[in-house]
Amino acid sequence: MTKSTAKSLALGAAIASMATLVLAHGDVAPQAVDTTGLPEMGEEWLTENPYRADKVGEETWLRAIEIGASGYNQNCARCHGLEVVSGGLAPDLRFLEAEEYGDEWYVERFRVGYTQNGTTKMPAFGELLGQEAAWAIRTYIEARPDEGALDDYADELKALRDQIAGYATDGNGTDGGALINRLNEISGQVETASGAPVADSVAFRAARLIDGTPEGYKAAQEALTIGLSAAN
Repeated sequence: MTKSTAKSLALGAAIASMATLVLAHGDVAPQAVDTTGLPEMGEEWLTENPYRADKVGEETWLRAIEIGASGYNQNCARCHGLEVVSGGLAPDLRFLEAEEYGDEWYVERFRVGYTQNGTTKMPAFGELLGQEAAWAIRTYIEARPDEGALDDYADELKALRDQIAGYATDGNGTDGGALINRLNEISGQVETASGAPVADSVAFRAARLIDGTPEGYKAAQEALTIGLSAAN
């Protein structure tokens, strides 16, 4: 079975599982998402993600991922899983293609929700959270690394994390540039499950947190620790 076929089958199973989803949101109220810093989209809902880097630039794309991560964790993770890794009761949204077809399916569910036999399996988020929050969450989802994408680098990333931890307490003789370069090299090899061009992997995050200060090294260390733990 090819990798693309496996992804297609996984997505098909995920979408089919929505029809028999047993984990409902119940009466949990959607949590507001602060979208400050993102371009406003207006009242008419789009059918394609407007926050991709090739449309708005890397800075806004990164901001969308940051906001989307917060919005996802507040409103979606309880059913779709931390880091968008589903436990099997809800669709694994990592495999939703980062193109118009996937966008249309996503935004329809986001706007109107899903009800089965009178039971709300997914609430309608559209009017409550708005379009900017919707596409920020979509941007975060589609940037998730593919299943096992960091397996080949796990040991090296643990070693880099330990090195960074030392830099956080003793910055003498540090070579932050070399660390950033290696982390970027690793992140460049990590593929997304959605087909999006750049994965928001732990290596990608850590590289952007290192700024030569103890605080930056500590933040990078924590990002790697949390990310590697989640991967296991």
